[in-house]
Amino acid sequence: MKGNPRRRSIIGQLGRTTRTIAVVLLIPALVSLAMMIITTTRFQSVFSRMETAAGLKPAVGTELPERLFSVAAGQIHYADSGVEDLLAGVNQTLDTLLKDDSSAGNLQLTVARRTMDTLASYTGQVREGMSRGMPISEVEKIVDEVRNVGDLVNHMLEDFISVEIDAVARTSAGIEHIVWVAALIEAVLLLAALLGTGEASVRLADVIRGSIYRLEGSMYRLTGGDLKARVPEMEVEELSDLANQINVMANRLESLIERSRQEQENLAKSELRLLQAQINPHFLYNTLDAIIWQAESGKSEEVIHLTRSLSDFFRISLSSGADWIPLEKEARHLSGYLSIQKTRYRDILNYEIDIPEALTHGYIVKLLLQPLVENALYHGIKSKRGGGLIRVSAAPEGERVRFTVQDTGKGMTPEELARVLEVMRSEAPSVAGLAPAEGGGFGLRNVDMRIKLYYRQKEGLRIESGPEGTRVSFCVPLKSREEIADDEGISG
Repeated sequence: MKGNPRRRSIIGQLGRTTRTIAVVLLIPALVSLAMMIITTTRFQSVFSRMETAAGLKPAVGTELPERLFSVAAGQIHYADSGVEDLLAGVNQTLDTLLKDDSSAGNLQLTVARRTMDTLASYTGQVREGMSRGMPISEVEKIVDEVRNVGDLVNHMLEDFISVEIDAVARTSAGIEHIVWVAALIEAVLLLAALLGTGEASVRLADVIRGSIYRLEGSMYRLTGGDLKARVPEMEVEELSDLANQINVMANRLESLIERSRQEQENLAKSELRLLQAQINPHFLYNTLDAIIWQAESGKSEEVIHLTRSLSDFFRISLSSGADWIPLEKEARHLSGYLSIQKTRYRDILNYEIDIPEALTHGYIVKLLLQPLVENALYHGIKSKRGGGLIRVSAAPEGERVRFTVQDTGKGMTPEELARVLEVMRSEAPSVAGLAPAEGGGFGLRNVDMRIKLYYRQKEGLRIESGPEGTRVSFCVPLKSREEIADDEGISG
């Protein structure tokens, strides 16, 4: 039995259930831990930005104006004041803060950065004024403007810090909300896991119960005589080996019974061949008497014709022991038989053989038609004053061929027909009352049995009779040489 991807293992199912519960409980914990790490990282980032921004305020609001004032007072030279480095450091720090897209105060930082450009412009005026020897009072006015612009930058930084504080507060509130939602989700997942585990247990129980029922059903059918019954693939892995062994046992049992059936069938065929070999000597004696009578009358052509017909009749009857012969040979055998009988009975017997040429190359079981014609002659035509006609025909019927032997003899009464059909249906091997009084035939029942046996079909002969005569027919497929088993024998 091939592997079934839907097969379930009881142990595996229990393991999966345990793992499912563990995963369901672990996921919320991992999510909560991830949220805590992300939140902590975000808070640290916000605090770091606020600390950096707060560190810029003294440099812009106090240190820068003081250095420029010292330059204006002549205490230090502009080149030694470090004003340029101070401005560059503040601008670089602001640019770094602006690169963080997650910051809520980027607008305030942008304004502060642009204001720093104005501050740099005033600083440049101080440098140029000192280089041109501008009066100290004028330079001090520029320094006062620097102080005012620095205060404006500090206000922007304070606004930035306020915005960041508000963002942290909102984040804290959101985290609190998320924590409650996570707790609710964890409770829901836990409940779903419990419900899913219960449902999975019920399904597993149903699968086990269903597999056992199917196993029992298959065993009941096997013990009831249904040898085709097999245990279907088990959805429970622990029962699959048992199902495989039962199917192996059933296969062996079916093989043994099939072998026994084949042996019985071969025995039945052998018995039927023995019946075929029991040619009624009266037909042979009467034919030989007719040949002698024709010879004494000097009718050499009739002697040759009768002798050839008799030779063909026995040659095809024997067929070297073969069971199957071409329909052409069966028709020739039938023609030889009727030709001999026509010589004997002359005017009381007329016959027609209508077998299409297109059908004659197919193979049939030999001696199916001649016994029916013989029965029609001895029980129909001879018993009717004035004789009659025997007509043999073959016609396609779907993928099969319908053979019909019809006579215009006296026919049978309903009671006689019922008795014949009853004997046909009986399982007794005797066919007394159905075999012709003379000739080489071996009875209707023999033909019926051979049709059912060799063609393995339920329907054999179909008999209809009335005052206008009797009609016997059967429907079988024509076979090719390749379709016939070697042990049944073929006549070429």
